[in-house]
Amino acid sequence: MINKAIANILPHLPKRLVRIFANKYFSGENLSDALRESKKLNEEGCSVTLDILGEYVSKMEEAEQYKIQYLDVIEQFSAANITGNFSLKPSMFGILLNKEACYENYREIVKAAAKHNNFIRIDMEDSSCTDDEINLYLRLKKEFPGRVGLVLQAYMHRTLDDIKKMMEVHTEASPLNFRLCKGIYVEDKSIAYKGYQEVRDHFLEDLEYMLLNGIYVGIATHDAYLVEKSMELIEKHKISKDKFEFQMLYGVNPGMRRSIAGKGYSMKIYVPFGKQWFNYSTRRLKENPNMVWHIVKAIFIRG
Repeated sequence: MINKAIANILPHLPKRLVRIFANKYFSGENLSDALRESKKLNEEGCSVTLDILGEYVSKMEEAEQYKIQYLDVIEQFSAANITGNFSLKPSMFGILLNKEACYENYREIVKAAAKHNNFIRIDMEDSSCTDDEINLYLRLKKEFPGRVGLVLQAYMHRTLDDIKKMMEVHTEASPLNFRLCKGIYVEDKSIAYKGYQEVRDHFLEDLEYMLLNGIYVGIATHDAYLVEKSMELIEKHKISKDKFEFQMLYGVNPGMRRSIAGKGYSMKIYVPFGKQWFNYSTRRLKENPNMVWHIVKAIFIRG
């Protein structure tokens, strides 16, 4: 309870103090930082997905600037021969302001990635965006098969039904491609499961459906229980290792990351970077309030 209380206070503290905590969870403010850390992860045997921090633009001019940044990221990432791809938040490209302009921004970025034989992941945000983000994925998938994927959140009541509906466009040549995570946004209990084990159970239910139906899935979790149960499902159904991968966030539980990769599973690390690190990092802290003690030690013991 003390950790949670401190975690809720930290977002209101000066950024220079929060930065002590934040450094663990994002690769740096500049693309050069992200490329450097991505190369290190590649050397460790992990692929990466790069994400420019930022979301919920208030005007389309901001979305245009993010598009330009991502096009540059794709070019420099490709020139550096890094193994991985890219994650984009639709609210960063104006999905709540102008859906068609958001689509055009995404289309240009996916086209640039496809030119380099690469892939774009559409991040899932809060429930106000869910329908629009699914529609964005389906529209892009039709034009760029195999070059775009979507994130789904297991805590949403609707997720399994959404997966089943999207099976209409699933083919062996162009399979559905999802990252499955628990979900982090604060949602009402009428649309999202709230119980800790309840969310875990639905995560595994969604995952099993995906594995049994040939959907490529990124198993995105730091929960040791879910990692173990996911491996059991993979073994039970004899799923080929080219049909899934495990995914984790940069800076979170590197020991578990190495353990999973050491068992021969593909591991992808979500590598965020950019100047909008504050909100992202404090969100990570609220998810993992046990990190508070490490911050306290950093401030008062290591100075």
